Amino acid sequence: MSRFAVPDLGVGVGFRVPHYGVVLNEHPAMDWFEVIAENFMLDGGPPLENLARLQAAYPVVPHGVSMSLGDAADPDHQRRLLALLARLNPPWFSDHACWTGHAGVNTHDLLPLPYTDDVLQHVIDRIKRIQDLSGRLFAVENVSSYLSYRGSTMPEAEFMAALCERADCALLLDVNNVFVSSVNHGFEPEGTLNTLPLDRVVQVHLAGHSIRDGFRLDTHDHPVCDEVWALYAALIGKIGAVSTLIEWDDQLPSFERLQAEANAARAVRDRALAP
Repeated sequence: MSRFAVPDLGVGVGFRVPHYGVVLNEHPAMDWFEVIAENFMLDGGPPLENLARLQAAYPVVPHGVSMSLGDAADPDHQRRLLALLARLNPPWFSDHACWTGHAGVNTHDLLPLPYTDDVLQHVIDRIKRIQDLSGRLFAVENVSSYLSYRGSTMPEAEFMAALCERADCALLLDVNNVFVSSVNHGFEPEGTLNTLPLDRVVQVHLAGHSIRDGFRLDTHDHPVCDEVWALYAALIGKIGAVSTLIEWDDQLPSFERLQAEANAARAVRDRALAP
């Protein structure tokens, strides 16, 4: 059970352009939606009109991809994010423990951090600042990775545990990212899950991935694999019901297929919660 007083929203999916017509006009069964924050950090126009229609029918939580916590804060990004949070009034908001660029250059990728004391303190300061400015709970997400830094002085799970504790923030636990990184780096995913601060989890991400040249790539273009379902079931058995999201962003299926994947997550969750 999370130490934070946030709602369990159930099982949701991402709000993606090809599904706008179905979602906004037909209001299909779905517990909640996650939106990519940067797509709606605007002053007006059709995106915000669509967002208002979505929020009128479903709970909505924003998830960022460009805060770049490993870099210096971007004042313009910060301003626009705070405006979006005021518009949505979500129970939490989130972004990744990563860096996405430097000196105004955005790589549009979630690059892993060196796990050192100096980087840890920098990210703690960034998270404390955005939580103070927004007055809202921030959830930091673990990323998938394909390389490690020689300068790292601690494992990722230890870094994330210290980050959440010292910044007093929540954890968005991406189970697929744990599995992908475990295969790529050769560690046991179960041990990593047990090292993470599970009492701070307010949201879970589930996704499919690709296998190329022996590496697992976090491509969000396949159904969730059996190993990730098993890790998710074990996690829910430990922490109880928590808001869960299916991420499917490439080779996007029909909304009906996406609903089926959400229903599969709901079934796994219900079984894990059964006495």
